[in-house]
Amino acid sequence: MRKNDRHQLVKTMIKEEKLGTQKEIQDRLEAQGIYVTQTTLSRDLREIGLTKVKKKGLTYYVLAHETEEIDFIEFLAKHVESVARAEFSLVLRTGLGEATVLANVVDSSLDSRILGTVAGANTLLVICRDQAAAQEIEEQIQEVM
Repeated sequence: MRKNDRHQLVKTMIKEEKLGTQKEIQDRLEAQGIYVTQTTLSRDLREIGLTKVKKKGLTYYVLAHETEEIDFIEFLAKHVESVARAEFSLVLRTGLGEATVLANVVDSSLDSRILGTVAGANTLLVICRDQAAAQEIEEQIQEVM
């Protein structure tokens, strides 16, 4: 199966069912005769832009753009381990491999206080419009954490 076809199938599975682990996704793929390694699946999930959300006691994957339905700051706070501010920038520490997905969520948000992001493996740099915006976002995240 081609990579694009596999990506489409995973997206469909995520929309139809609340899958919380890569193993669950891998099992569903195997049930359809598609065998992928954990490494390939992990890369696929990152390329597709999946992220986990926790809602009503359940943790499951969603497409990153669907998180707009969830409060933006609350979503960040749930996925960030720490937040620090340096003038008009925020440094958010995340779990390993989560910064890129969070960057996609932040970049696709309509929050005018944020100009853009730079993501590493577990660190997300958020460039804010000004110091006041950075301080406001930092305080909002810390209130929810």
